[in-house]
Amino acid sequence: QVQLVESGGGSVQTGGSLRLSCVASGNNLNIYYMAWFRQAPGKEREGVATITRNGTALYSDSVKGRFTVSGDRTKNTLDLQMNSLKPEDTAMYYCAADSEVAVVAGLKFPVFISQIQYWGQGTQVTVSS
Repeated sequence: QVQLVESGGGSVQTGGSLRLSCVASGNNLNIYYMAWFRQAPGKEREGVATITRNGTALYSDSVKGRFTVSGDRTKNTLDLQMNSLKPEDTAMYYCAADSEVAVVAGLKFPVFISQIQYWGQGTQVTVSS
């Protein structure tokens, strides 16, 4: 079992910044990879960012260039620095964990998101215009 706890959400104006953090706890954490997803009201959950086994950061096109993902596998943490925020970034942001294949698949292909094993409860990000 893996438990994920997100923090750092809040409300900002357009152009502002927020930093989200996720901490994982549980068993066999070394086999899991973490990722960020988000879900806006009335929309499907979508991938945001992750870091692969070789340290490559992957982003959805909608956040590329504005968001930066970083992590420390020794501390089981994954952070998301969000800059130049837009109203369309408003969503519940979730931290998720599963195998590298599963989280990368979910990031790239929304149809695989439902197969990801572990999810945090989410943290709300609201960007006002």
